Amino acid sequence: QEVQCRDPFFAFLFYATIIAVVAVVALFGDNLIEDTANFSYLGYIYAASITGLFGIFISAVMLLIMMRIPTVLVKVSLIMVTALFAVCALLAFIYDQIIAAIISIILLLISMCYARIVWPRIPFASANLLTACTAIKSNFGVLFFSFLFIIFSYTWTIVWVIALFDVIEATESCETITVDNEEVESCSSTSYGYLFLLLIAYFFVIQVLKNTVQVLVAGVVGTWWFVPAEGHGCCSYGVIGSFIRSVTSSFGSICFGSLLVAIVQALRTLAAEARRNGDAGILSLIAECLLGCLQNVLEFFNKWAFVYIGLYGYGYIDAGKNVINLFHSRGLDAVTTFDLVENVLFMVSIFAGAMTGLVGILLEASTDYFSDLGDDASLVAFLVGFFVGFVVCFIYMGPISAGVNTVIVLYAEAPAEFQINYPELSNRMRQSYVGLFPDFRW
Repeated sequence: QEVQCRDPFFAFLFYATIIAVVAVVALFGDNLIEDTANFSYLGYIYAASITGLFGIFISAVMLLIMMRIPTVLVKVSLIMVTALFAVCALLAFIYDQIIAAIISIILLLISMCYARIVWPRIPFASANLLTACTAIKSNFGVLFFSFLFIIFSYTWTIVWVIALFDVIEATESCETITVDNEEVESCSSTSYGYLFLLLIAYFFVIQVLKNTVQVLVAGVVGTWWFVPAEGHGCCSYGVIGSFIRSVTSSFGSICFGSLLVAIVQALRTLAAEARRNGDAGILSLIAECLLGCLQNVLEFFNKWAFVYIGLYGYGYIDAGKNVINLFHSRGLDAVTTFDLVENVLFMVSIFAGAMTGLVGILLEASTDYFSDLGDDASLVAFLVGFFVGFVVCFIYMGPISAGVNTVIVLYAEAPAEFQINYPELSNRMRQSYVGLFPDFRW
């Protein structure tokens, strides 16, 4: 596609959102800092920082492991789910929890059927994972940008939380009422309108940061696929060029797709808040369910649209149309349904979270970071470490997930170039795909 700025209006909207939130913090942020000056939270910050660094380390180790044994990890991810339900059923019987045991057995049978159905797809899934890992390994600098966007996301979350408390404080109204002959101060919370705008702002920026990484990875893998000479090296032309395109000519398209998901996420969060507050009755529950389904559809659409944006520089709508047409014409719809690679990445993130949680327990035993929690200190320390490690690893695995999606699209559209440039990987991919769809004709 001709290089030009696509969907620029949504890029301007993104910058306006950041400016608005930062302005709120600049105007009212001092009040929040003064109000929280007496709270001792530095220990938790230190603990989160240390566990975060360990999470980055363990994520890098897991990435190397995935490059070495992709097939084993795909199989283990399926087996572990089945084994988990089996253990739950056994424990339920031991503790005479019959209903829980029956439910666990039903889930066990479902997971066994699922594993049986998707087991023939393991070679194709592992071939995709190996190809994506090889492309990322050849352009390892893309992980630096992934980590950079983690920092941006973390910083934005802190800024947004400060803005949220500022808005709550600025819009909260209190009055004194009499209850049982006693005067009680009653305060009204922030209106749903303000909360909706704040939620859109938060999810919009987070989605843009996440999706920029997807577009960046798609461009890097595309360069590696078509032009190997420019797609090898820590800071190869593929990495630098893709990053520049992602934050310039393609940035508006990224913001376009991200805003759609952000609006639905904000509405879904409002529906969940209304349900917890008892507002709107069953309607809030129905709305939350429907919005959850809509969010899943949009995220699925975006996953492939951003691949095309990163590969060819399409606008958002044109990219989505091309991806849908591609998958319908080449018969890959069934493959994307059984996204086994996502199971592997989730399992790896859980493992990284557990390991980081153990680091949290060690910190609790050797420092006074959690001394004010009493008997719950070890549990809270583990949960803090687990959450930090899981989130860091899950974001760190983002380039692998985006790389797999790009490989699926590229192999459907340009298998000849893959065969010429990487015959060994191509032969493995071809054999696995022919084994999955023996009637398919190239």
